[in-house]
Amino acid sequence: MAVTDSRSLSTCTVHIERRGGRGDAGARALERHLKDLSGVYDVDISFRTGDARITYDGSVTSEETIRDAVRDRNVTIQEESEKTTDDVSTRSELRQEAAFVGLTLLGMVTGLVTGWLEGSQILMWAGYGVAYVFGGWYGLKGAIETLRHRAVDIDLLMIVAAVGALSIGAPFEGAMLLFLFSLSNTLQHYAIGRSRRAIKSLVEMRPDEAQVLRDGEEVTVPIDDVDVGDVFVVRPGDRIPLDGVVASGEGTVDQASLTGESVPVPKEPGDEVFGGTINESGSLEIEVTRQAHESAISRLIHMVERAQSEKAPTQRLIDRLEQPYVLGVFGLTIAAIAVPLALGSEFTRTFYRAMTLMVAASPCAVIISTPAAVLSAIASGGRQGVLFKGGEHVETAANIDAVAFDKTGTLTQGDTQLTDVYVRDGTADRSLTDDGLLSLAAAVQARSEHHLARAIVAAAKERSLDVPDAQRFQSVAGKGVRADVEDRTIHIGNRSYFGTVLEEAAIEGLEPGLDRLQTLEAEGKTSVLVAREERDGVTVLGWLAFTDTIRPGAAEMIEDLRSLGVEHIVMLTGDNERVAQQIADEVGIDEVQAELLPEEKVATIEALVDRYENVAMVGDGVNDAPALATATLGIAMGGAGTDVALDTADVVLMGDDLSKIPYVFGLGRKTRRTLTVNLAIAFGAIALMVGTILLRGIPLPLAVVGHEGSTVLVSLNGLRLLGFRG
Repeated sequence: MAVTDSRSLSTCTVHIERRGGRGDAGARALERHLKDLSGVYDVDISFRTGDARITYDGSVTSEETIRDAVRDRNVTIQEESEKTTDDVSTRSELRQEAAFVGLTLLGMVTGLVTGWLEGSQILMWAGYGVAYVFGGWYGLKGAIETLRHRAVDIDLLMIVAAVGALSIGAPFEGAMLLFLFSLSNTLQHYAIGRSRRAIKSLVEMRPDEAQVLRDGEEVTVPIDDVDVGDVFVVRPGDRIPLDGVVASGEGTVDQASLTGESVPVPKEPGDEVFGGTINESGSLEIEVTRQAHESAISRLIHMVERAQSEKAPTQRLIDRLEQPYVLGVFGLTIAAIAVPLALGSEFTRTFYRAMTLMVAASPCAVIISTPAAVLSAIASGGRQGVLFKGGEHVETAANIDAVAFDKTGTLTQGDTQLTDVYVRDGTADRSLTDDGLLSLAAAVQARSEHHLARAIVAAAKERSLDVPDAQRFQSVAGKGVRADVEDRTIHIGNRSYFGTVLEEAAIEGLEPGLDRLQTLEAEGKTSVLVAREERDGVTVLGWLAFTDTIRPGAAEMIEDLRSLGVEHIVMLTGDNERVAQQIADEVGIDEVQAELLPEEKVATIEALVDRYENVAMVGDGVNDAPALATATLGIAMGGAGTDVALDTADVVLMGDDLSKIPYVFGLGRKTRRTLTVNLAIAFGAIALMVGTILLRGIPLPLAVVGHEGSTVLVSLNGLRLLGFRG
């Protein structure tokens, strides 16, 4: 049982036994039982997928209490170590189900042919007996389990209908019902298993061993025994076993399996690599940065498994309606028997018609229509390097009307470069050079993680400058920083910093400095002033300017979003408005909100939600966490190496490919269309058959074909999403 804390609540995922049968009413009963526990806030359970997710207050209840409550309902809990065995047993059960379908068909045909030929009555009834036993085996087990939870479901409907047909001398119709019921049930399990196996195959991409350097020699070591800091070797064609940083060597790595990038990525010393990807060329020595259970691919597998257990809103609604709907079908069936009999109708004909009505009204196709589609969508996204953290977010992606983008690291490369270093004319320190100014700035920014700070420090390192130590570092979010260097306080900031944090009247050289910032910003450069506190006040020493490159394909991505029906696109940034507007004009963005503090980004997202209702926020997941959490749908880019992205966003793009953003919305809209078609098929088949039965009557075999045929059709239609490419 894996546990993830979220604020004051915890969420545990319990792997439970999977059960056959079409309905999941037993899961609803177990959910109600767990919700009665003190401290339990939310429960999602599916016997079809074998997952139970419980959100609870750890100060009121505990994992063990929840586990005991699950066991109290005679449900087997499977530990993490049993999951592989469970997958093997599931495949074995699927083969057994297929064998039972074959035996059901054989028995049904034997009984039918023997009856036609007026052969042995014993052989005929033996054939039908085989069909009833093997065709109804899993359905009867499922019905009994559900009844033990004091609930009813579709399995019980089908068993009652088959036995009813047998009781009025229509054994073939009952056998046919059980054959098609068991066949579609097996196909349904295959469809769900197919989408799950599409993600399970990720596990196979992770090698079991690594070639670790020990005392100058290569030693084969199981990946679970490799520690952070160890160095391993990969040669061309090898799969990289663990996450790490290239220590030596150069080559290209195929990261498509993890990040969805279609082109191999060049790697050199200092570059990050991920376990499960393929080294295409060059021998690399890689220093481990994460152990096996913390690697990007391990986290991807874990998060997708969690996502598969979280239900979409449509599925939640259908699950809630299943029990009353089934009870309603039983009520309708009883009425279809009682009313005609009271009016003098003949029993056999009336009972036959009621069994036909029960089969036609059964909601098998309705119930499987949503998980078949949503699980396939989640699996399809996972194979493209797009992680949906729940079925709910797949549906949400279909309804997005406005998208807000962070600028740096999202629309731009995020590898900001220092372009200008200039010492102000007339400064009292006539010995100060451009390198001296850069050295002072690098000293202040050495402790900052801001992208401009990294560019300053990188430029100082590139020039091989001696950077002094700094003390008493302070940062003012979205404005600037200060620190003491060589016994004097150095300030670095934008116009807002010098206009609000410091008093303008006391700053020498501020006016020419601000004029120069305006000129640089008109050129599309981000710029800051560098000032020093002197005995008689603060003096501007000079200024620095930076540029950031727009990501390739940004303009095309914006066009694709518009073609998908996104109404409004906004760029949010803490940068100055001129630079932001120039980038927005280049890529085709509708609105710019610039010079924003982190809390102002959140307020902007809230205003957009009020205006458009369904708003997506796209950021790099590092400093955009509050805005990502506030949006209707938070999308983080580059999550393969970012813990914050995995924790905060609803959708994580494992790579930095902008084309995956339209893919997210396209997949959501395709899933919505698939759900609409599936539900139309399911409800349409029910309405057509029920209406025909009530008005004219149809044979039971035709109702069986219509009922099971619609179930198989929606399952196969849902599986089509596995092939979605955008």
